[in-house]
Amino acid sequence: MRYEGRIYRPPSEARSWLLQATIGCSHNLCTYCDMYRDKRFHERELRRVLEDIRITGGTWPEEEKVFVMDGDALVMDVERWLTILEALRESFPRLRRVSCYATAGNILEKSDDELRELREAGLELLYVGPESGDAETLRRIVKGATFEDHAAAARKAHAAGMRLSVILLLGAGGVERSAEHARESARLITAMDPAYLSALTLTVIPGTPLHRMVEKCRFGLPAVPALLRELRTMVAESRPTAALFRTNHASNYLPVQGELPRDRDRIVDAIDAALRGEVPLRPEHFRGL
Repeated sequence: MRYEGRIYRPPSEARSWLLQATIGCSHNLCTYCDMYRDKRFHERELRRVLEDIRITGGTWPEEEKVFVMDGDALVMDVERWLTILEALRESFPRLRRVSCYATAGNILEKSDDELRELREAGLELLYVGPESGDAETLRRIVKGATFEDHAAAARKAHAAGMRLSVILLLGAGGVERSAEHARESARLITAMDPAYLSALTLTVIPGTPLHRMVEKCRFGLPAVPALLRELRTMVAESRPTAALFRTNHASNYLPVQGELPRDRDRIVDAIDAALRGEVPLRPEHFRGL
């Protein structure tokens, strides 16, 4: 399959076919992220996207899940999306899920009718990474959207019948705003009410604006116990209706999973045990992006 540059997908899309319909990220300003800094955002030529679908469908017609890349593919206009979704349905008779990364802005830019049209055509799951619910943290990491933007985007997606997978970033508030970051992130989880919820741990990547802030002593990553306390707050204080929660990403020190709120007490107990040193954490050399 033809891919341009490095490609990324959520852990839960490990068995999905990856279709690159856009290159890079239309925002591409988040201070911690280097995923798309080597790319100039643009849409792939539609003819080539449809050709990839046709070729892959002819080889693996039994494919059931497709993840559309790159960083925020929902930015594409509705007409282009509908053309792609129709081609996917024709090429993969057993297709049951199409998903993509999205920003709050991508969602808010589309009308309610447009989102419903996309859902009816097969776009079923959106991965949204607010990273934090804390207003100051969102401003500092240049997320490009506020708490209210993310909450409003979630309401629109829900109204269209789409499911959300929400991603938070432990450590995003730094040492200074660790408690506020955790508390407001829990509140945002409640407001967004996702079907899936995951927490990753911030990694300071050389060459990013955040790395330069660290070098200038303008940002400090919380120590591991503080990161675990952030995780505890997010789990203990959030109130989603029914969210499948995981910290299985390689960046995390403590892999836990369960459904919130059903398994809240069990997950909190596991975090507390880790804080007491009773549960082994992932060794530093096993952590990664």
